Amino acid sequence: MTRAAVLTSTGTPLTIEEIDLAPTGADQVRVRLHATGVCHSDLSIVTGALGHPLPAVPGHEGAGVVTEVGAGVTSVRPGDHVILNWTPSCGACWFCAKGEPYLCDRAGADAVNAPYASLGGTRLTPVLGSAAFAEETLVLERAVVPIPAGVAFEVAALVGCAVTTGFGAAVNTARVQPGDTVVVIGCGGVGLSIVEGAKYAGATTVVAVDVTDDKRALAADLGATHTVDGTAADVERQVRDLTGGRGADHAFEAIGRSATIRTAYRVTRRGGNTVVVGAGRHDDLVSFSALELFFQARSLIGCVYGSADVARDFPKILGLYADGALDLDRLITKRIALDHVNDALAAMAAGEGARTVIVFE
Repeated sequence: MTRAAVLTSTGTPLTIEEIDLAPTGADQVRVRLHATGVCHSDLSIVTGALGHPLPAVPGHEGAGVVTEVGAGVTSVRPGDHVILNWTPSCGACWFCAKGEPYLCDRAGADAVNAPYASLGGTRLTPVLGSAAFAEETLVLERAVVPIPAGVAFEVAALVGCAVTTGFGAAVNTARVQPGDTVVVIGCGGVGLSIVEGAKYAGATTVVAVDVTDDKRALAADLGATHTVDGTAADVERQVRDLTGGRGADHAFEAIGRSATIRTAYRVTRRGGNTVVVGAGRHDDLVSFSALELFFQARSLIGCVYGSADVARDFPKILGLYADGALDLDRLITKRIALDHVNDALAAMAAGEGARTVIVFE
């Protein structure tokens, strides 16, 4: 038995329950969670903006210690510290062979369909194959990445999603170059990680756009050269004034809304890149005219998981953090116990804070 936050129907609060984990399969690993970040994707699943089989245990941004391994597991052993990987690539499909493991054909289905847990005899589904809103979880072997024992679990958890997604969006997806200009719309955990990634890549102008004062201030502390109030009527004009009148080489949308995607597209210079990092609703449509797509010559790019190869990027990011090149501690604006997870989701819905982390004793 282990305590977990369970979602039984969309639009209702999570309930803390004692659930039964399945026996550890030959290719599975049990992990005692020490820290889990509360991500906007979790909120979207709770509200129903992103569909998911229910009942389920949300949470996918986790880090902890291996407690048990299956008979066929060779990459980790009990006692190892690990980060959960919510896109556990198979290594053999067409996308994996093309060097795009974040688009793996089998990752989602394999992770979600593997034996996991039950509540009162009813099968539970692990959200994104991770189910990290729990004291202990059961995942595929390829869904864990070993890390040095000295890495703080709270930081490691954020590397599992927000940091890798944001940093990777700037470095892997957009391939920001020294001297480039960058705009980031939405400065939660992912957006702030884009700011840090752009700064690391050598961008000389980094404009952070957000509707809250505290997030804009934090973005400035983490490397943004300018900030713009997202509620202003002239956001586009302000951004253009800060980017030579042309717009930015790269504009990142880290919210997942059609209106802000359009804003990001408009503040991108001709020939620049608009990168959609936020996960939005399937029915929130974005419109472009045929003429503007032709005339502006902008690239509109979707970004999944920062175009990351976790075996390469987790160690890289943790190394930059250890060297002081990335400030990941500042991304954590609140720490809570599992029992307060609904409060964290409500605060996220209200736009409060950067990243809340569940800390397990």
